[in-house]
Amino acid sequence: MAKITDWINIEEDGICLVFGVTDEEQLKLLHFSSKPFTGMEEKEQYIQEGFQLVQVNFSGYNRPYEKHGNKHIVTAPGYLLTYAGMEDTRNEIGRRLVITQKDTLTGATVVSYLQFYTGTSTVRMYHEIFNEGSEDQTLEYVSSFYYLGIEKEGSASSDEKMKLTYACHGWQKEMNFRTVTFPQMGLGQTQPTVNQRTSSTFELTNTGNWSTKRYLPMGYLENTEAGSGLYWQIEHNGSWHAEISDENGHFYLALSGPTEVQSHWFKNLKPGESFTTVPVAVGVSEADFDQAMGQLTKYRRMIRRPNKDNENLPVIFNDYMNCLFGDPTTKKEIPLIDAAARIGCEYYVIDAGWYAPGEWWDSVGEWQQCRERFPSGIEEVTAYIRDKGMVPGLWLELEVMGINCEKAKRVPDDWFFVRHGKRVFDRSRYQLDFRNPAVIEHVNEVIDRVVNQYGVGYIKMDYNIEPGIGTELYADSVGQGMLEHERAYLNWLDGVFRKYPDLVIENCSSGGLRTDYAMLSRYSIQSTSDQEDYRNYATIAANACAGLTPEQAAVWSYPQRDGDEEETVYNMVNALLLRIHQSGHLPQLSAERGALVKEGIDYYKKIRRDIRLAVPAWPLGLADSQDHWLAVALKTEVKDYLAVWRRGGEEETCEIPLDKLIPAGHNVAVRLAYPEKALAENVEYTVTGQTLTLKYRKPVMARIFEITAE
Repeated sequence: MAKITDWINIEEDGICLVFGVTDEEQLKLLHFSSKPFTGMEEKEQYIQEGFQLVQVNFSGYNRPYEKHGNKHIVTAPGYLLTYAGMEDTRNEIGRRLVITQKDTLTGATVVSYLQFYTGTSTVRMYHEIFNEGSEDQTLEYVSSFYYLGIEKEGSASSDEKMKLTYACHGWQKEMNFRTVTFPQMGLGQTQPTVNQRTSSTFELTNTGNWSTKRYLPMGYLENTEAGSGLYWQIEHNGSWHAEISDENGHFYLALSGPTEVQSHWFKNLKPGESFTTVPVAVGVSEADFDQAMGQLTKYRRMIRRPNKDNENLPVIFNDYMNCLFGDPTTKKEIPLIDAAARIGCEYYVIDAGWYAPGEWWDSVGEWQQCRERFPSGIEEVTAYIRDKGMVPGLWLELEVMGINCEKAKRVPDDWFFVRHGKRVFDRSRYQLDFRNPAVIEHVNEVIDRVVNQYGVGYIKMDYNIEPGIGTELYADSVGQGMLEHERAYLNWLDGVFRKYPDLVIENCSSGGLRTDYAMLSRYSIQSTSDQEDYRNYATIAANACAGLTPEQAAVWSYPQRDGDEEETVYNMVNALLLRIHQSGHLPQLSAERGALVKEGIDYYKKIRRDIRLAVPAWPLGLADSQDHWLAVALKTEVKDYLAVWRRGGEEETCEIPLDKLIPAGHNVAVRLAYPEKALAENVEYTVTGQTLTLKYRKPVMARIFEITAE
């Protein structure tokens, strides 16, 4: 049995972190919170079985302690590791801990890296597992973060005090956040303590290359009794796993990349070889979702590649959504380019279809300009865009080749994902394998050509297939083949930005199906959705700042041909506090509607320097797709920006609490910022104390307000 004999207390940037070292020289993570550690009473057996810093499971070793179902607990050699030391240093980012643990039975050495970020209560973690023994070992699971005792603060039942907020995420319904209690997760507490030893787990999992096709790789745990919050994000562009369940009287949170059970992943480690986990970020806050997302927003900016795009926030026109829909020609582009320039757009992107006549879906892959669409070459159009004062852009989907692409017929199978000896198909496309040097040569040639020959300064990098669990070629498991490909893709992307540091590349995957911070630490801008209904887009726009920074969140504004002025304003409000992806048949808008688009873009240019520094708040809570009233704010040191939408319903009036924006004791000043004068008869607003009362006379409308303290 184990007793804690030594304590290691870390307090940094609002994080209280406590380790215990047992009399058997095992390291235990006992506390990770915004609140001070007040001690704990544990059975010695439970201390020995649990509280590992990292769970590591090799094939073929006994797990003697109780485990039900597919829980990733009591792993071997995870429970055998002994503490070998800690390095505590500082670098230009903040404090850094490097912890080493060893196991003599398996020969495993685990080195854990915890990087703090000065100015935010967030730690970035990953682990390296070394095989220092004399036998091969097969790694089946390794956590990037594991913490047992997420509910231990306070005396109330976890049924009463614990809540989880997470995001369901799907095509055209991205950023769909929900909050559930532990009983609603199937993890209700058996009174008086958590000792049911359930086989049930609550899991958020992705398997495949669309990293966010079902969930965002993030979450927020709240203890309402203790007033504490715990937030996280898994920074990986493929398969990942988050798990909550119970062990020996406590609940735990386990975060990882791919797993054998969920993702068909394992990795053989020969003597002398090692494996590095995917990184995760974990942070603490008060029991306040807005505060937690503010901290996460700051952290996301710290880990992101420095770039001009996120400093300048240029306005982008893209010809796709509710406009050309993948059917561009020179004749169609010229009037759109003229209109985009007139209203103040700074980038102009020619979307899908520029590379092939007619139907092109299953023939893509060589990315050569189509003379049928552009008789004098696409260079004529990109030059025209530059002459109008804008930077030209093109759509690409470099990671695939269509089954009828002539090049795909000529190259060997190891260019692609292969399973069961066959190329992997999805939607008439093959998945390229970025581990192959010939594939890298191919995609580099395309990038060089579109930048240097076609004159492009912006690439919309789309990705519209899901190749499943991975590839069997040159890998121990199909999941490991997938992981190696995804890491090779990130390495390739880093090389592109080294060569072309000012090139803007948008991360798009059928909209927002790879909204993860492996990608977004590199890409400066993310498509949030392919949602085609501007009314539904408001939910995505309102919640987007929880999933990514506002200056990376591209939102479509696409005034309809048959719309009216309020519809135009609504479209603009969707995008004005984030990144504008302007579209729509602008030349066909009335003068009044065109003026509203231009007013919106002019206003955006005045406030975008604030957007890049702001943190989000949700005065009405996170938006739901059924809500009639929605609101989101961006907070800065000087003023706050508030977007409010009405989307149907009988109630014309809504009260917006401003206490999250302006501290108590200050007089509140509110200004209608967009549209400033037009359609004024449709809105009334008054401020009483810290409450903004709005009356919208139209059933579907939206406005931007500026909030300041007098």
